[in-house]
Amino acid sequence: MPPPTEAQTGYQAGFHRRWHWLHDRHVRDLAWLLDAPNLLDAAAPRWQGRIASLPQADEATRTWLGAQDQSPHALHEFLDIQPFTRLGRYAEKLLAWYLQHRDDLYAHGVQVRAGQGETIGEFDFLLRRGDALVHWEFATKLYLLESGGHGRHADYFVGPGLADTLGAKVRKIMEQQLALSAHPAARLPLPVVQAQALVKGWLFYEECTPECPPGIATGHCRGFWRPLAHVAALRADAFMVLPRLRWLAPARVEEGDAVFPDAGALAANLGALFGASSAPVLVALLRREGADLLEADRGFIVPDDWRERAAARREAP
Repeated sequence: MPPPTEAQTGYQAGFHRRWHWLHDRHVRDLAWLLDAPNLLDAAAPRWQGRIASLPQADEATRTWLGAQDQSPHALHEFLDIQPFTRLGRYAEKLLAWYLQHRDDLYAHGVQVRAGQGETIGEFDFLLRRGDALVHWEFATKLYLLESGGHGRHADYFVGPGLADTLGAKVRKIMEQQLALSAHPAARLPLPVVQAQALVKGWLFYEECTPECPPGIATGHCRGFWRPLAHVAALRADAFMVLPRLRWLAPARVEEGDAVFPDAGALAANLGALFGASSAPVLVALLRREGADLLEADRGFIVPDDWRERAAARREAP
């Protein structure tokens, strides 16, 4: 019998096996960006070849990541993390650090303005391709499938804060952002010969969902979501609430992290949090491996009325 795939055992086990020797949190996040499968299926006809992919980490890249892990000060300075740093901006800077190392990066975060300083858009990344440029739009997103087993369309994947949906995000990238180089105000010294989307992230399901939505990569990183009332049924060696800037790579518990020994303690903490906020909370289910506590699974715990609010958000005009 062949060994189980990551789709069967969870992405986390494979990540820990491949990258267990990295200890700096930000280097591990960079390794996840290079290692994690795309959210969008590059072979799906609907994307018309407009999906970018990062090269698989070779031995030279692994050696470079090891050097970053041993001496991460320069990376930390480049990231310039502040209390208000957004997850998307953090992921962009990690990717810029990598592309800069490869000498592929022509420019990052180039704004296009017209008229009285009106901002038309922004090129996330411009990459060198000989005497031309390739435009990459980059997104790192987490969405929850709010429809249970009844919907597979991307519009049923809703952001935890109900700010957007996967369908709306992808349409904006494909129909608007990738067309930026064609705007008259987008004057660049070199021609843009290709525009592609690079989308990483995690999708979260309430139930087991082997069927993949159209256009979504079958091997994408996935987790679960549960209402607060169901937290007591979770089982793990321990639990940890993941702050927003730790939503990328599978977690390894570090000194100073608050760890809950059982689901009851976790539920009590989340109940207090939901008394002050209605925002879902991402939780890592931990397993003990020697001296380490490693993420074995992850899931959003949501207020008990979240599904109704998510459905209303999706159906709003």
